[in-house]
Amino acid sequence: MTKIHPSRLGFDFDGVVADTAEAFIRLSCEDYGYCSIRLEDITHFDVEYCLDMDPVVVEAVFRRILLDSVDVGLKPMSGAVKVLEELTRQATVTLVTARPEPEPVREWLHSVMQPTACNNIKVVAMGAHDDKPRHVRKYGLECFIDDRAETCHQLVEAGITPIVYSQPWNEGRHAFSKVRNWQDIRALCL
Repeated sequence: MTKIHPSRLGFDFDGVVADTAEAFIRLSCEDYGYCSIRLEDITHFDVEYCLDMDPVVVEAVFRRILLDSVDVGLKPMSGAVKVLEELTRQATVTLVTARPEPEPVREWLHSVMQPTACNNIKVVAMGAHDDKPRHVRKYGLECFIDDRAETCHQLVEAGITPIVYSQPWNEGRHAFSKVRNWQDIRALCL
């Protein structure tokens, strides 16, 4: 398989770089008493469709994660920091997130990574899930890794090669190439 140069590959943030599901499950229990949620229970990207939770609570938990990723203890996906640091030695790495603001992502990156790597990561916050292809194309990315199957369908329609980061909420919702972890991503690039 031909290796993908890091300058041509983009990444989603939540669910790919950051373990947002772990934070959601932990905060739902600690702050609201929803303590029986397991990762495999999250079978839909919009968790209110698969979990018996008050939508107001779902929104409150995600808002905390989005606005204050460092203080809520958002963790990186296993291997993400090491591989991203390796990739940034070759090129600027681009993260395109549906988050509304880039600053919480930048602060979080600085809390988990070496400063030299952070300086070689571009964070694009677009504020919506359904406009990623335009942003991915704007930054000259040819391939993009995302955990949201619907986004990957939009990417392929726009002529961008999607790669799905396997999560319970995207299983059975696509026929695209997938990666299971950051070791798989490393193998694509290095």
